[in-house]
Amino acid sequence: MRSLHALNPIGRFDDRADDYVKYRPAYPPAAIDAILEGLGPSNSIRAADIGAGTGISARLLGDRGTTVVAVEPGAAMRRAASPHPNVRWIAGTAEATGLAEASMDLVLCAQSFHWFRAGDALAEFARVLTPGGRLCLMWNSRSRRDAFTAGYRAAIRQVDGESVAERDTFDPDVIARSGRFSPPERLTFANAQRLDFEGLVGRSESASYVPKVGDAAERLRRLLRELFERHADQDGLVTLVYETEVYRSARD
Repeated sequence: MRSLHALNPIGRFDDRADDYVKYRPAYPPAAIDAILEGLGPSNSIRAADIGAGTGISARLLGDRGTTVVAVEPGAAMRRAASPHPNVRWIAGTAEATGLAEASMDLVLCAQSFHWFRAGDALAEFARVLTPGGRLCLMWNSRSRRDAFTAGYRAAIRQVDGESVAERDTFDPDVIARSGRFSPPERLTFANAQRLDFEGLVGRSESASYVPKVGDAAERLRRLLRELFERHADQDGLVTLVYETEVYRSARD
């Protein structure tokens, strides 16, 4: 997966923050279990969520009692985040978090690592982690086998709305090649998101590459309406199917 750092990863989400809050999928409890597993009591863990967005993953960690610093450079995303008693927000980047050296037991990047300069970010993560501390990279990847989810992806592609990150694959060897972390373990978990039609449109518009206005946006809405009407269940909902991937590594 190529770094997308040159494509304005901070500003491009400024008009997506509300959609992100309402329509982005969460992560399954089993994935959060795997991220915290073996680190001791969850209420003793100090975690940094890097590129925290609107705090989806930060709050899931906080719900376990973990003390979380959510590092997010985008002011609009930070403003849109719901408060949580165990989550503290700071402005910072993956390459310069502003966190103290060896101050974290866990660094998590959820749906964000592809936006970073990998080498610089991994050096920064190693700096802020305690010796033996854990690095986890997590993504919700859309299923390519589920018929409805494949149709959703096809509709997005028809209006050139698919992110480069979604076309590329992540190379986990980048972690070990940094010389700072162990080779990562890949873990996968089933995940799904149930949506009505407006939720489906909102989910699409939460992606930074998807057009929100103009002819392309109207065409996408028509394509999604046709797809929705073919696949909606008796409750008037459709299901996007994901595989949640977690890459788990330890600081050398």
